[in-house]
Amino acid sequence: MEYTFKELKHKTVAELREIAAGLDKEAVKGYTQLNKEHLLELLCKVLNIDMHEHHVAKIANKSEIKRRIRALKIERDKAIEAKDYKALKSARRQIKKLKNKLRRAMV
Repeated sequence: MEYTFKELKHKTVAELREIAAGLDKEAVKGYTQLNKEHLLELLCKVLNIDMHEHHVAKIANKSEIKRRIRALKIERDKAIEAKDYKALKSARRQIKKLKNKLRRAMV
């Protein structure tokens, strides 16, 4: 059966040991003595599963938002030079909202 890192991570140690028992004995030698962290690492290595979770933004206009953030950073720098604190505050708030929007869209 094919497993993903996320599925394996949510399994108990007993379940991971059952999976290891069904694999080639030489590859997972000593699996009964391993804790969950080490057992998970070993299983990922044996099953050729990438251990890092990849995040993907589920938002249609990600590049547009990033372009807008870059433009706002330029406005922010101009406001700092001009000592226009009202414009500075506005630009910083907008940057923060857009960055937060990007972070929330990450899955």
